[in-house]
Amino acid sequence: MPFPVDTKWITQAEEKLGLRFPASFVTAMSKMNGGTVRTSVDHFDLFPFLDASDRNRIQRTCSSIDRETITARKDWYGFPPDAVAIGANGSGDLLVLIPMPEHSDTLQHTVYWWDHATGEIEQVADDFSDLPTM
Repeated sequence: MPFPVDTKWITQAEEKLGLRFPASFVTAMSKMNGGTVRTSVDHFDLFPFLDASDRNRIQRTCSSIDRETITARKDWYGFPPDAVAIGANGSGDLLVLIPMPEHSDTLQHTVYWWDHATGEIEQVADDFSDLPTM
């Protein structure tokens, strides 16, 4: 069940990854730290931002964006090295954000699907706010 998250936890993840998240993503995740979105490809469960404010929130957010991204970069063959994993469909595919070409420390608003079978990425939304929630 998604729940709000304080922006300090989002900032902490940005610092850990060395990247800034797009404003629409931050706005949405501040209100619902997690949840599910629908794309033309599949439904994706969103990874939350780690919220260490109490034991319950730590347990509910331990599969955090930064943890899942670091794992994908290390363990998934063909995962783009600069991509940030923001969700999974349960079959190995990930929903990702990638940095802007001209500002490698800032993630694009565009949302992509990473196909674990081919290693290819495909655009699924111009902006995170375009994805319907479930």
